[in-house]
Amino acid sequence: MFGDVFQGRRVLVTGHTGFKGSWLVAWLRRLGAQVVGMALAPDTDPSHWRLLGFDDVRDHRVDIRDGDAVRRALEYAHPDIVFHLAAQPLVRRSYRDPVSTFDTNVMGLVHVFEAVRQASSVRVFVNATTDKVYAEHDAPTGYRETDPLGGHDPYSASKAAAEIVTDSYRKSFFADGLRVATARAGNVIGGGDWAEDRLLPDVIRACVSGTPVKVRNPAAVRPWQHVLEPLSGYLCLAAHLWRGEVDASHAWNFGPAHDADLPVSVLLERIHAAWPEFVVEAAPGPHPHEATVLRLDSSRARNELGWSPLWDADTAVERTVAWYRTFHATGSLRTQTDVEAYEALARERGYPWA
Repeated sequence: MFGDVFQGRRVLVTGHTGFKGSWLVAWLRRLGAQVVGMALAPDTDPSHWRLLGFDDVRDHRVDIRDGDAVRRALEYAHPDIVFHLAAQPLVRRSYRDPVSTFDTNVMGLVHVFEAVRQASSVRVFVNATTDKVYAEHDAPTGYRETDPLGGHDPYSASKAAAEIVTDSYRKSFFADGLRVATARAGNVIGGGDWAEDRLLPDVIRACVSGTPVKVRNPAAVRPWQHVLEPLSGYLCLAAHLWRGEVDASHAWNFGPAHDADLPVSVLLERIHAAWPEFVVEAAPGPHPHEATVLRLDSSRARNELGWSPLWDADTAVERTVAWYRTFHATGSLRTQTDVEAYEALARERGYPWA
């Protein structure tokens, strides 16, 4: 997998206690990496990270807004590769607390970069941002990496600013040696997400409790994808950067196939088919601004990295619902089962990274 780049490598994952970060750690361990995590404690209960129980992962509880703590943790980790996922990732929370959002997503990144500048071990840095970094437009082809950055809400604007910070550090301090790239992905689903104000966790909570699902914008189109899809992109990108096979000086989109660009209402119908015990209601307004359509053009990743999405929308929903059903019925996790199934299908289809 990924040319064995991660076998035996020291890999630092910031934000490892979060939803996407915990899945990335699970996959990196399977690939033979020596993983170190740097993050705050999980802010949900239950927590995918705690449930995984990885006692072989060095777990640094660090607030990335604390530059000295970040520097000490990175010095201790002495990583070869860094995946930066630590962030305040919620749009609605960013409206409630914009200062903390900008502090975490912009200055937190600056602190990580400053620590990396003092760490001679780091060769590859992948900064995970979001599809929401783009200035809004309605082009049917979707957002390309060369489109203008923007951001209506504080979260989106903070992540667009993080893209500019990354480019500045790349040009100012990392022109030689360290390879730095950003990765942009859309709305991810999968087991183990219990965050507030996210559609799938809200649906699961409603299914378990027997209460209606409150939906704000059923017509909004989003690029839904299983969490393993962008993670395979991040790993593929890092492997290519490690081998010096691609230009690190730009961003990379990792979006789903076009069949997964779905309105919220259609996604709910597919979830309902797999878990019919929930009822949908319109959430009372007013609601904060949300883009009507988000769609990514991932042709650069396909052409230059040999990456493409693997699971369609139906498979992503089926895997996600099965994960939660299994957990609530037995307390066991399907995380490793899903990773194994994803890898097996990639091999079967001849994906280059597999």
